[in-house]
Amino acid sequence: MLLAIDCGNTNTVFSIWDGEKFLATWRTSTEHQRTADQYYVWISSLMSLQKLDVRITDVVISSTVPRVVFNLRVLCNRYFDCRPLVVGKPECRLPVGVRVDVGTQVGPDRLVNTVAGHAFYGGDLIVVDFGTATTFDVVDHDGAYIGGVIAPGVNLSMEALHMAAAALPHVDISRPDSVIGKNTVACMQAGVFWGYLGLVNGICTKIRAEHGRPMTVIGTGGLAPLFASGDAIFDEIRDDLTMHGLRIIHEFNRNDE
Repeated sequence: MLLAIDCGNTNTVFSIWDGEKFLATWRTSTEHQRTADQYYVWISSLMSLQKLDVRITDVVISSTVPRVVFNLRVLCNRYFDCRPLVVGKPECRLPVGVRVDVGTQVGPDRLVNTVAGHAFYGGDLIVVDFGTATTFDVVDHDGAYIGGVIAPGVNLSMEALHMAAAALPHVDISRPDSVIGKNTVACMQAGVFWGYLGLVNGICTKIRAEHGRPMTVIGTGGLAPLFASGDAIFDEIRDDLTMHGLRIIHEFNRNDE
């Protein structure tokens, strides 16, 4: 069984792949202090609760938080008796190319999304990922990652607004009934929802114009369905895009051995 781990700045997602489907997916907050033993107790408890009697034999990791990787490596070595494949390390090969400025380090999560996007939808893609940052990854006709855009994440922007303006409260991110708010909460919800909808549509429109060819727009991340409800120009919503990218990369490296 393959354990795919996607470690982001805010949350870390664990999924078990049996070769045909994901049997389970769990999410926890990202904390670099968490030890390998703590990870194992947490994972084994969840597996027991879901009555999953499986043996993990392989692990693939994507992490935007380098300090977390050490304890995940210890977890794999100590409890699963395997060496994990880590996206972004020299030993991890990608089934797609990367064409960016020399010396540029591309986030592993963006590479993983590129791999999955190309596998499912072909080339000429924009992958919009709503995470701690809102990222736009541009995939060329042959599947190569050729750059993109990074904007502040939705939750990060709301937190910054609350911290900078003491009178403004924390609010849930939801689609308001109208653009014009009649109270403070409605005004804030309108600003973040319609503001980010405009940001997504505007950036995607400009990328398409600069790219010069028709492009498919894929939305992923927890807030993608919310913004799709507001007429964001997504052609497809794929919540599990990153996890599929990880298992595709693992299969590519295993078959290349």
